Amino acid sequence: MRFGRARQGAVERILWSRDSRLISRVAQNLPHSRIIELADSGWCVLSSVTELTEAVVLPLAQTSAYGLADVDPALSVVERYVVALGNAIQVSGLGDQIGIEETPEVAKRKVLDYFFSLKENHHVEFQPIVDLRTMQAHEWECLFRPHMPMLPQTISSIVDAALVAKRPVDFDMFVVEATLARIAEVAQPTPLGRRTRYGINLLPASLLAPHFEAPAFADRVRRVGLSPRQIVVECTEQQAIADIGRLKKQVRALRRLGFGFAIDDAGAGYASFNVIAALEPSIIKIDREIVSRIGNKDSEAKKALVEAFVSFSRRIGAKVVAEGIENRRDLIALQEREVDFGQGFLLGRSSTVPTQPRRIRTVHELPLVISTAAGWDGVVRSGVASGR
Repeated sequence: MRFGRARQGAVERILWSRDSRLISRVAQNLPHSRIIELADSGWCVLSSVTELTEAVVLPLAQTSAYGLADVDPALSVVERYVVALGNAIQVSGLGDQIGIEETPEVAKRKVLDYFFSLKENHHVEFQPIVDLRTMQAHEWECLFRPHMPMLPQTISSIVDAALVAKRPVDFDMFVVEATLARIAEVAQPTPLGRRTRYGINLLPASLLAPHFEAPAFADRVRRVGLSPRQIVVECTEQQAIADIGRLKKQVRALRRLGFGFAIDDAGAGYASFNVIAALEPSIIKIDREIVSRIGNKDSEAKKALVEAFVSFSRRIGAKVVAEGIENRRDLIALQEREVDFGQGFLLGRSSTVPTQPRRIRTVHELPLVISTAAGWDGVVRSGVASGR
């Protein structure tokens, strides 16, 4: 059997096959269809249910194995194409031969294969990390933005797919290669430009892989014309760190070669004080959930936690970055607690090239509002004076 059960209300259909000749013949007959290469997992054609039919495909297939399946519109956009592709593979009868079974790991593997196949679609954006004393850009974090037309995904969902599919190192190799190439394109070849730093996210498992050992990583950075001193490695918190001892040695090796090292999302997930103390990072990035609404009157616990991070960072010689700053009230609360750097929409959104942060007036530059008071004639008046 080569055609799955019809989905009520379906308007799209997927054909999957490992035979590129069949895919080519179908595409020639259906010029408005879309073809997607799935790395080493075959190809698929996406078209409307009225065009991509068994009657069209069967004469073209000859002896080639294939599977057809409808795209279920009742599912979310994130799920519908992955599920349809899985169904088509199962219908083909080749699922067992290529190790494709209906499991979460297999579904995530399909997402990851699709992500890897669209290398030219994705891009890198840069968000400023701002010195909260001078309000000038201190460095830029590199944010990898996937673009997957048939299967929209956030970078977090791609990271999750890499972890479930047990391919975190492949994922990070792919992202880091593209990110370093983009940094090399935008980095200014001046003494000032060579001092500019860029943050790159890596999973703990990748940091322990041979591909990212400190000397090998430094060589890779130098090959694109950059210096290790321009790169800050941000260790993300999506997975527990299995071997703190090995990772600690790797962090020390990276720092000896000039790399910065940041613990991301501190205060959330696995990024505990114990892990931070063991790894001795140069930068501690406080999770946005702690930063959000810290300027409110009822946020004393958050204020105390940020104060603890600041005190802790001073003891180990690290700097603190507050993530997710979105309003002036939170910014002032962080400045009052002597947080070193900040990042967030208030200070500057990400863009395809590094841009300077927004101009935020300091407390001393804000207008001073004089409280209302009754004058000698009994009339209530108010005034505004400069805060300088």
